[in-house]
Parts: sequence; C-alpha cells; structure tokens
Amino acid sequence: MAKNLLIVESPAKAKTIEKILGEDFQVKSCYGHIRDLEKDDMGIDINKNYAPRYIVPDEKQKVVKELKQLAKKSDEVWLATDEDREGEAISWHLCEVLGLDPATTKRIVFHEITKPAIRDAVLRPRTVDMNLVDAQQARRILDRIVGFEISPVLWRKMSMRNSLSAGRVQSVAVRLIAEREREINAFKATSSFKIEAVFNAPDISGRSVNFKAEGGKRKNAEDAESFLASCIGAAYTVADIQVKPARKSPASPFTTSTLQQEASRKLGYSVSKTMLLAQKLYESGYITYMRTDSVNLSDTALQDIHSHVKTQYSDKYLQPRKYKNKNESAQEAHEAIRPTYMDTTSVDDADSKRLYELIWKRTVASQMADAELEKTIAKISISTNKEELTAQGEVLKFDGFLKVYIEDKDDDEMSEEESEGMLPPLRVNQSLDLNELKAIERFTRPAPRYTEASLVKKLEELGIGRPSTYAPTISTILKRGYVEKRDKEGIRRDYRVLVLRNDHITKTSEQETTGAERSKLFPTDLGLVVTDFLKEYFADVMDYGFTAKIEEEFDEIADGKKQWTKTIDGFYKPFKKDVEKTLETAERIKGERELGTDPASGKRVVARMGRYGPMVQIGESNEEEKPRFAKLKSHQSIETIGLDEAFELFKLPRNLGRFEDEDVTVGVGRFGPFIAHNKKFYSLNKNMDPYSITLDEAIPLIEEKRKAKDERTIKVFEKEKIQLLRGPYGLYLKQGLRNYKLTKEQQQRAADLTVEEVKQVIEELKANPPQKRAKKKRKA
Repeated sequence: MAKNLLIVESPAKAKTIEKILGEDFQVKSCYGHIRDLEKDDMGIDINKNYAPRYIVPDEKQKVVKELKQLAKKSDEVWLATDEDREGEAISWHLCEVLGLDPATTKRIVFHEITKPAIRDAVLRPRTVDMNLVDAQQARRILDRIVGFEISPVLWRKMSMRNSLSAGRVQSVAVRLIAEREREINAFKATSSFKIEAVFNAPDISGRSVNFKAEGGKRKNAEDAESFLASCIGAAYTVADIQVKPARKSPASPFTTSTLQQEASRKLGYSVSKTMLLAQKLYESGYITYMRTDSVNLSDTALQDIHSHVKTQYSDKYLQPRKYKNKNESAQEAHEAIRPTYMDTTSVDDADSKRLYELIWKRTVASQMADAELEKTIAKISISTNKEELTAQGEVLKFDGFLKVYIEDKDDDEMSEEESEGMLPPLRVNQSLDLNELKAIERFTRPAPRYTEASLVKKLEELGIGRPSTYAPTISTILKRGYVEKRDKEGIRRDYRVLVLRNDHITKTSEQETTGAERSKLFPTDLGLVVTDFLKEYFADVMDYGFTAKIEEEFDEIADGKKQWTKTIDGFYKPFKKDVEKTLETAERIKGERELGTDPASGKRVVARMGRYGPMVQIGESNEEEKPRFAKLKSHQSIETIGLDEAFELFKLPRNLGRFEDEDVTVGVGRFGPFIAHNKKFYSLNKNMDPYSITLDEAIPLIEEKRKAKDERTIKVFEKEKIQLLRGPYGLYLKQGLRNYKLTKEQQQRAADLTVEEVKQVIEELKANPPQKRAKKKRKA
C-alpha cells in the first residue's frame, strides 16, 4: 500500500499522474462531484442562513466507500482536484466525506500535467481555499433557488408541459437569442447601388491586367443611372496615389471562450465538443488547464516558445510579447491554454489532432513578429464630373506571424472591403482604359443569428457566466427545447445591375441566394413564450446588468471581500416577493397570436402553444363544436406564421388511397409525421413531406418498416402483452413502454423461454433494477 493517497477528478488524469509520482503515491479518481444538494425543499435551509444540505447520491456511494477505505489505510491524503472553483469545492466535499481537516489537508494545484509541474506542486502544497469554496457554494445555491422557485411558477401559469424550467444564466442566454430573432423578423431590407469600375493597365511585366475601383453608393436606381450617364465619353486619370505601411499583430493565446469561438469558426466544432477534446488533451498531458480566462503565459513557457520560433523560423520572426487581460476579474496567476511542450507539434489521436494543432499554432503565433504590409490607395478622376473612384490594394512585405496562423472572424465582423487584391503599378496622371462601370443593387442585412461560439462571446462581453459555465449553459438550453441548432435554407432574390460599356448603358436583373445559415441558434416558440413571461414577472433575473453584477459578487467572495450569505440574502428576499406576487396575480399564458377568421365557419383562427408544442386552432373550446387543431411545421413559428400557411396545416390528416383493402392516411402526431395503415403507425423518414407524399411512396415505407419489425420480433406472448425483441445490444423483453435486458445465458436460450420464465425475469428486474453508471458531471 502506497504511503500517500492522492485524489483527482478523472481516471485518465489519475493514470498519467501516478506514472509521474511513482510508487510512493496511489492516485485515485473521485469522478467529479461526490456530493450535491438534496432535492427535497431545495436542499437549502432558508431559515438557517441558507445552510446547504448535501448528500452523496446513489451513483457515487461506491466511489466514496472505496475512497474512505483507501484513506484509512494511507499515511496521508492529498487533494489534487482541478484548479478552478468547482475543483476547490470538490476538494472541500472530499474533506467533509472522508473526515479530513480542510485547514491541514494538503491541496495541490497545477496548470499542466507534466513531470516538473506535478513534482513542483507536491513540493509546494497549500490547504483548501475556503473563499473559492464559498464562491462555488454561492453560485450553486443561488442557481438552485432560481430553478426551484421559478420552475413551479412556470408549470402553474403556462398551459404547457410540466418539464419547464428556468435558470439564472440559461434564461438570460435564451433572452439574447430571442431578442436577436425578433430583431431579424422586424428587419426591413433597404437597397442602394454600389458603384464598381473595372480598369485595364499594364502590370510590371507589361502584360495587360484588370483591377477594380469603387465609387460612392447611390440611394436608388435613378441616381445610379444618372451617375453612369454622366460618365459617358469620360476619360479616367490617376489623380493621386498614397502608399502607406500597415501592420497586423497576432491574437493573444487562447482562453476558454476564444478557443471555443475559433474552434467553431475554423473546425466547425460545437462548444461541448471543443471542451470534451480539450479536457482529453489536458488529462493526457498535452495542454495546460482548459478552463481559464487568462491570456498570461509563464516565463518558462515563453522561453520554450521563443526558442522554437528562433529554431524553426529565424530571429527576425521572433517578437516577445506579454499579454494582459482586459477583464479585471481574470486570474493572472493562471495561464492561457497552450501546449505543455512546444516540440510536440501534433498528437496521434485523430479527434484531438485538429484542436491541438490549432492551440499550438495560436500559441507560437502570439510570440511572432507583426506582419508588414504596404497599402496602396489610388484616386481616379472622371473628366465629365467631379466624382472620384478609389482603387485599393495591399502587398505583403513580410509575413511574420501569418506564416503560422490567421485568426478567423464571425459573420457580424466581416465586411466586403476587407478583401483587397493586388494593384498593377500606377503613376499620377496615368490614363486608364475603362472596361466597364457598374451600379450593382445591394441590400442591407440584419444582424446574423448566434452560433454557439458567438453566443459565448456575447455572454463574456456582458460579464455573464465564467469559463466553466459556457458549455453547460448552451447544452441546457438546447436540451430544454428553448433553443434549437439548425440550418436555414436561403431564398432566391432578384437584384438590378446597370452597366456602362462602350458608352452604352444596359439594365439587367440577376439573382442571388440570401439568408442561408448553417448551425445557427434559433429560439423555439416555447423559448420565446417563457422568455416573455420571465421578463414580465422576473425582471431582475432576466436583466443583463443584474446577472453580470451577481457574477462580480461571486468574484468578490472568491477574493475574500464578501460573505457568500450576504449575496444570497440580498438576492433572495426581493426575489421571493416576486415569486409570491406572480403566483397570486399572473394570468395563465398561452403564448397566443390571432391570425384571422376562417371564412368557411366564421370562427377565430389562432396560433398558440399547446401541451406538446406550437399549433394553430380554429374555434374555441367553450363552443358547442369542438375546435380543430394542427401542429406547426418544424421551421414555422407562432410569431411569423400567416393565415394562409395556417390553413395549409389543416390539410392533414390526408387519405392517400387503399392498400391491402385498407385506407392509408398520413398525419402529424406528438412524435412527428406518420403513416397509419390497418391500425398500425409508421414514422415518416426525415426527407418525406406529409403534405406531398403519395400512395406510391408510402407503400414501400410500410413494407420496409413491417419487414424490419418482423426481423426484430423473436417471440410474442399475446395474452401478457410481452414481446421478445432483437435490439442493437442484444435480445430484450418489452412490456408496455418498458424494456428489460436479458443476461447472456437467457439470450442464448431465448427461443425456448416460457411465459412463466419471462414473467419471472420481468418481476426480478422490477424488484432489482440494474444500477446506472455514474456520470462524470464536470466533463464539459
């Protein structure tokens, strides 16, 4: 038995550290949090200064039991959970459960899992930082209060399913997405005409080349045509040339949020995938800790990077830099995300390879020289009017950091002017040959919808959330059904082009695709309705500034400047009054919008939220004739659907015809579109439209699904309504909606199982259900 027991959060990290420390240490994992607040009565004693009541959940009992046994046999227990507030809280919970004194138990932290870092940490242990523990407790308790108090209000006041919930950060994140959506829906595009000329001039070798120049925008087609007409017969001369040096500097090393943003833009990774891969790289010893808001690099790391730049690219590419955080709350003692060893330029794991190389390149580039450019601006005069055209070009004189890395930008940061090409050599008073002069209609665009990464960026700008919260927040709002991530197809749009060529103006109309979006966050109707309700009755919880202020108070608690109970108390008392007032006075909300009147019946047509989602309704429930309902399509919204679109939805269910002397109908139910035939139901494939599917398309689907079901079914006990089925993980029993897994021995003789044996298997599994595997809570 090793003298020392060292406890970490994950088993992958445990293996790596145990190899480093050797036989004196036994390294074990606690698999993340080992305690949580009780579910009953919030798990918080409001009357005893918000004292939390913690329990060890069932799935962690085995882990805790093993750690207790190992702790008793060890001379000393060391705690090496992650270096953030969550990790500090886990160390404190371990002390509480294992009977250790937080004031004397050795606690070590490290930014990277390397031999020098681990050994240095062991030589300089500290104790549990109770200020960090209090900050984490404050966040957990406040979030529990918000969730437990508001969620029942939503259940009672909204005519929808009882799985609704609210959260201090998640609800604000949904508000951001909802407000952006409404901004887009309200946006009215306006057009103007962009003036663009194409000239011809000799390049350095004397070969004739084309280059572009631009003029001022024109408000409408008449102004544009008037300008083109004024240029008929004109001579074009280079009036002025300015050559300006320019520089581009590299971006700072990665923080959690900038890594999430750049991995999204460059690699197409979701925030959760980025964090999963980053955690894997950290635990394998390849990168420093992946939850950080610091851009700082250690002196040792800087030496390593500088040496690598000199060796690989030469001295002229090196430009030592120290980066500082704009955010005052960032912890400068921590480091940015960087490789632990710069000579490791890649990793073998295919999943992690692209992310590691991104981190490596960004880190190296941060210590490299500026890129040097030469920017040329040429002004071109028009002999027939006082206007000037402008041609711009840039030449890269020294690539500097661009040799390694170029930072990408979000949609809303892009501009047409940023893409500048090369210009041929020009001189003042040089005459230019005009190929053509165009006036192209261009439309204003609304702000783009958020991606996961741009939402993280916005939350960070507003001071809402911290590195450890971004990924869980996005996962929560997607899982709750308040937001969905999807693509949007673009629409074709005409635009006008006026062309002056050979002193003759022609007018044409061309087409472009506009509004196409990929992997963007859209609020669902449920998200919009819940957001409106919370904004009306819980203004503080939904206020961006208030939410950011709470985050600052957590930081003050972590710095020992404020007591955590004062923050909770300052929030809870006014919040509790809002809860009680809302329960007493708020009306039930349906999220209803009136669309018009049904001409056939004269009844009111509304779009509203139903128990299972957004729908349209003709008539009222209090009328003699029952109202008619139809579910909205996935891309439709209560806020934007029109009356004609609503009537289209009532075309379902449709009778497609007869097959095997039975009607074939298509409809939409709780779980999506389906075909009904002979009292059996078959879900439509994703590419099938219930509004246009034909009988000839439906029959093969029925036959295919029927065949698949037959192959899946081994045996049926009709009287007991029990089925023996084949699934992807082997044979199992199904009774009603519940499945019961068979043992290997039972599967081998499944065909011979009697009804008595089958019933006994089900009864035993009901009495002793299999234990679920413990989930690692902190894997983002």
